[in-house]
Amino acid sequence: MSVDPRARRRRNRAISSMLPAAALALVTTLIAALSERSPSRLTLDLAWAPPSASRPFGSGDAGVDLFALVSHATVRALALAAVVSLVGFLVGTPLGAAAGIFRGRFERWTLRACDLVQSFPTFLLALAVLSAVKTPSRLHIGLVFCVTAWAPFARVAAAQARVLSESQFVEAARALGLGGVAIVLVHVIPNLLGPVSVQIGTSAAGVVLGETALGFVGLGPPDGVSLGSLIEQGTLAMLRAPHVLTVGAVAVILVSGTLQLASEGVRRWVHVE
Repeated sequence: MSVDPRARRRRNRAISSMLPAAALALVTTLIAALSERSPSRLTLDLAWAPPSASRPFGSGDAGVDLFALVSHATVRALALAAVVSLVGFLVGTPLGAAAGIFRGRFERWTLRACDLVQSFPTFLLALAVLSAVKTPSRLHIGLVFCVTAWAPFARVAAAQARVLSESQFVEAARALGLGGVAIVLVHVIPNLLGPVSVQIGTSAAGVVLGETALGFVGLGPPDGVSLGSLIEQGTLAMLRAPHVLTVGAVAVILVSGTLQLASEGVRRWVHVE
């Protein structure tokens, strides 16, 4: 069976779009796991030292090794983004699918809940919640993001489920006497996973940027190992040690950019399929 050349090219472009995020996650994980560099070890005599052979990214406040800090912070940011996006996907997808199939009051209330969640910025919600916590941690940050992460998935799933509800295989399932729950689980959700999965990369990138912003304003993890804390260091010593801000900014752009690019790759892959 021959493969359409255009489909093959589109699939190759999809894979090439997803590779940078996978490579970044793999490389930073290996560096963090195998390297003996500590992201929290202080070396006061090397404070704000520029990049060198022993420290390729230089040093930050109190002599923190920026190479170790960036690798560990990136791994933790990616892990947080993956968990939050997965929770949003697992909660929002079946909820939206059920809303699109059952329609009526259930759909109206589900979409209103999505409107309510998406109309209130997640960052402001995180500020309000974390300000009331004595020692904010990544667990608290993840829980706050999970409160709102499901809404985009539910909205996309509901739109796709409304289209699928009028398809022939759903009508056939109803004619065979299958209940609404069985139709949603067996027929609707498997057929909308492709379009909904595109949202995962966008959601993950949003979590990375949100965690970075919280770390920048001082509500990040108490260990200080976050991209936001790194950027905060850079702004405090912008003129004395410009390499710190440069390293932090480039790291955030790489992480969020590769996740957005991976989302585009998923979109192309789904279109091919």
